[in-house]
Amino acid sequence: MQKALTLIGREPETEIIDRLLQSGRPEFLAVYGRRRVGKTFLIRQYLKSHLVFDFTGTKDGTKEQQLINFFEEYKTRTKGKKEKEFPASWEEAFRYLAGYLKSLPKTTYKRAVFIDEMPWADTPKGGFVPALEFFWNQHASNMNNVLLIACGSSSSWIKKKLIAARGGLYNRVTQRMQLMPFNLHEAEQFLNSLGIRLPRYQVLEIYMAMGGIPFYLKEAAKGKSAAQIIDSSCFTPQGLLQKEYEQLYHSLFNNANQHIAIIEALATKPQGITRTAITTKTRLSEGTLQRALEELVDCDFISIYQPFANKKKTAIYKLTDLYSLFYLKFIKSNRKGGRGTWQQLSQQSSFTAWSGYAFENICMMHLQQIKKALGIGSVFTTASSWQFIGNDALPGAQIDMIIDRADGVINLCEAKFTLESFAITKSYAAQLRIKKSVFKQATQTKKAVFTTLLTTFPAFKNQYYQSEVDNEISMDSLFRQE
Repeated sequence: MQKALTLIGREPETEIIDRLLQSGRPEFLAVYGRRRVGKTFLIRQYLKSHLVFDFTGTKDGTKEQQLINFFEEYKTRTKGKKEKEFPASWEEAFRYLAGYLKSLPKTTYKRAVFIDEMPWADTPKGGFVPALEFFWNQHASNMNNVLLIACGSSSSWIKKKLIAARGGLYNRVTQRMQLMPFNLHEAEQFLNSLGIRLPRYQVLEIYMAMGGIPFYLKEAAKGKSAAQIIDSSCFTPQGLLQKEYEQLYHSLFNNANQHIAIIEALATKPQGITRTAITTKTRLSEGTLQRALEELVDCDFISIYQPFANKKKTAIYKLTDLYSLFYLKFIKSNRKGGRGTWQQLSQQSSFTAWSGYAFENICMMHLQQIKKALGIGSVFTTASSWQFIGNDALPGAQIDMIIDRADGVINLCEAKFTLESFAITKSYAAQLRIKKSVFKQATQTKKAVFTTLLTTFPAFKNQYYQSEVDNEISMDSLFRQE
């Protein structure tokens, strides 16, 4: 029997919530983040003793269905002793809620009103947002012991309708909170809380396939290897992640096929592509592409990177949702593989290419841990990629991660995902030397340039290592707490 889930990590978020609970004034908290990242669990687990109202919007529900569910929660909380007539509008529903809050015993103890998946409650022409606006401005903003929490996976809706709202909700949100996926430290803690203790290489394997999404990680079973866990979750008919991809984007976006087209275009080039290349691959109009890209960035599926010293300022878009990358690379074409599929696929050459890109993404996500390991945790830095096409004087070169430091140093990072410690060969050492030389000459940088290895297990420190490698950060450093 699997253990009950407990709240893991989230210290910065709980510190924010504690401050809101102790503020002595009404608070309006907007919580957003990628679907399945644990927003609802955080609020319900941490604020369970404060919640006096808890309503969740229904995907594709009509206005009437949303109001019925709202009213059922209202009747449960009031024990049927207050309003008994079904509310005909959101204005009336929020008036009921205001009356209920005012009827509660006077206390300085903060009371939390939680509206989860708020974007789903906002049906076309339903009048939800104007009614919420009136509820806050007329009632809740005058109740010093009320904490109103708006939550949703549609980050773009939360940002547009609440955080950057105009009109009556302008500047009304008193605190915003973006919940991010677990980092490796938190993912390891989470698995340990379920009684799952695996070597860090295997935890990294699971993370590469699922990302730091708690809802996915909870599929891991005690007593199974990483390969067995990935097999069970991704390649069996009952596996959660075998069909999750199909539901994920459609649950978040209208016209989700446009978003999926972008995701699948990016998946063909894991190192990232320009906006122009995305347009060519998807054939989406400029306006449609702009909206969909913004929404995918808001929901943490893709990331934008500015290549180092790029005079044209051509941004690179990368698919950084690890599960989507894994699905499109392996699950989509092997859904009928059954148990043992992953053990077979992980022995193929396609695994090497995918794991390399996935590990590079993970390293970029754990930049702060890398900085601490380098002893530059407090130094201002920017992280980017770099590509040089080549010319008559210099060969082409590509560096996937550059750390540009304010202390006059640039780290050229080479990620190496291997099952065991590897030895730098004479030819690989030559490649590192050429990359550094091309970078220095092509960019004309005046900063010191260090070659930095990012590895799973420490490399053998042979003569080639000693001559070409300035720093090395191994997997254990990525598992450190921020």
